Amino acid sequence: MDLDFIYVSVINLGINLIYTIVALFVSILSLVIVDKKLLPGISIEEEMKKGNIAVAIFASTILIFVAVIVTFGFKG
Repeated sequence: MDLDFIYVSVINLGINLIYTIVALFVSILSLVIVDKKLLPGISIEEEMKKGNIAVAIFASTILIFVAVIVTFGFKG
């Protein structure tokens, strides 16, 4: 009985991990596409080097969005 529980738990973890990786790639791809469509002439890295706080906030919201997707993937 205990071995069956471990087996099912490993399978469930694998499925959630695959879902998380797929969701992560889809979300990053969609964010890159949206970024290129909305901000075609702005480089986020260059603006952050100049000290633009608005771009830093925008970049941090992107990272939070990706973290939320990864979290939901592990919750199953």
